[in-house]
Amino acid sequence: MPFTLAAPHHSELIIRKSRFIGCVEPVSSREDAVARVEQLWAEHPDARHVCWALMAGGQSAANDDGEPSGTAGRPMLEVLRHQELEGVLATVVRYFGGIKLGAGGLVRAYTDAVAQALVGAERVPLIPSATVEVSVPYTLEGAVRREVEACGAALADVRHGADVALSIQIAADRLETLRSRVDDVTGGRAIWR
Repeated sequence: MPFTLAAPHHSELIIRKSRFIGCVEPVSSREDAVARVEQLWAEHPDARHVCWALMAGGQSAANDDGEPSGTAGRPMLEVLRHQELEGVLATVVRYFGGIKLGAGGLVRAYTDAVAQALVGAERVPLIPSATVEVSVPYTLEGAVRREVEACGAALADVRHGADVALSIQIAADRLETLRSRVDDVTGGRAIWR
């Protein structure tokens, strides 16, 4: 089961005089991730590198930002994959300390910075959701609203016309239960779309 993070979480490592500031945080898109990386550059103008890895919406990306190819972004991405994280951006800001770490040392440093940032980070299960629409007579609107609430769903939109059209967001695994309960309470007069 995939997870995301409830909030950003940070770490800081000093390895042979280089400072590695790791952060893992929830993001919804690549555009949000790129904007966050630009913000980190603004916050750390003296840093040598801002490397990052992203798992969001089926998109994955890894950026070594000038480090030798495959020594920063890809190892960070593998940590996210191993932890089954989705909708998460991992960043590591590096201040170079004057001592080269070599390819293996860089891989360990970037991997450790992300792994340490994940320690103590609250993981939240990602539950697939569905949006459905149901139309019912006005007299049944209250009963349907109670069933929606009882199933832990949310009303996204309600339109009043000849009937009441309710747009409902619900966890995919609860959809059939909701349909059954609404069909029961409406005596089969609910029209699903």
